[in-house]
Amino acid sequence: MPGLRVRAGTCVEDLQDITELVNTGRAHPFRSEKFEGQVAIYIKGFRNSRGQPSYSEYFQRPDRKGITWSVQVKGEYTPRWDPGRFLQPRSANEILLGNTFDRALSLPWGSSLALQFAKFVDPALEHDLTSDTKPWALSPLVVTVPHFMHARVDHVPGGQGEFPPRTSISDDTSQLGMASMSPAKNNLKVAQTYKDDRAVFPLRTPGERKKYFSKETNRKDIVFGPDDIITTDFCYGFLEFYPDIILRLPAGITFDLMKYWDKQPIRFVCGTRGGKEESDEPITDMFWCVEVVSADDDETVGEKEGDSDDVD
Repeated sequence: MPGLRVRAGTCVEDLQDITELVNTGRAHPFRSEKFEGQVAIYIKGFRNSRGQPSYSEYFQRPDRKGITWSVQVKGEYTPRWDPGRFLQPRSANEILLGNTFDRALSLPWGSSLALQFAKFVDPALEHDLTSDTKPWALSPLVVTVPHFMHARVDHVPGGQGEFPPRTSISDDTSQLGMASMSPAKNNLKVAQTYKDDRAVFPLRTPGERKKYFSKETNRKDIVFGPDDIITTDFCYGFLEFYPDIILRLPAGITFDLMKYWDKQPIRFVCGTRGGKEESDEPITDMFWCVEVVSADDDETVGEKEGDSDDVD
């Protein structure tokens, strides 16, 4: 397996190389007209373009057992930039997270099983992975991430702390009712309780959150704006990057993706829901983007390494 490089930015056309930050616990900032925040990347067994390995204690944590990659994103408030916030109000139904591709995918036999598994893990998932042009698989952010934290700017005691945190990100939806557009009296069937005429969501586990927000009407009730800070850990263990790119499903089903990968970027994107027409882009306004690419495709690195080989 060749080395990898990681790039990040607020759009596909303007990405910065952040390979040196992978597994270090150091974050890369995002800043645009639409979103400001930070990202931290962890990949188990990661090797850079020179084949140098990097490790992180993240994968040794008991609550991250079996995880093979993690894309963590958080907004951190400062008076000057107001970072980490969705600067234009968006409903939870509009904000999508997932993967997009530049060209058609070569899908292995049995890939329908993988899609069934993905739909089981994420019931709100939508996709067009058989597209002849630009395949995609996207889901509402509030549903698809395993770990989701929400906070209001004026309800964060003692500041927001460092990012990425030294302990694992865990679900916290205790302030989510402040982003609800429905008065508590109209939301009692779901919220059970209310405070200051705002719904209080008793979503105690990620599973309860996923189940609740699998319904479109519930997602549309939540609107995130400049007063909301979103922290997520998008992490799973079914995709391995080393020693080869392998997809592992339950019951021992595995796919060696190296046989099908044409070296196009493995791209994670977060943005707003696109149009419903077949010709429309699945993502319109993009908040942030992270790409994992083969280091073999980096011409600049190849030239540098080639030059170094010629020096005695």
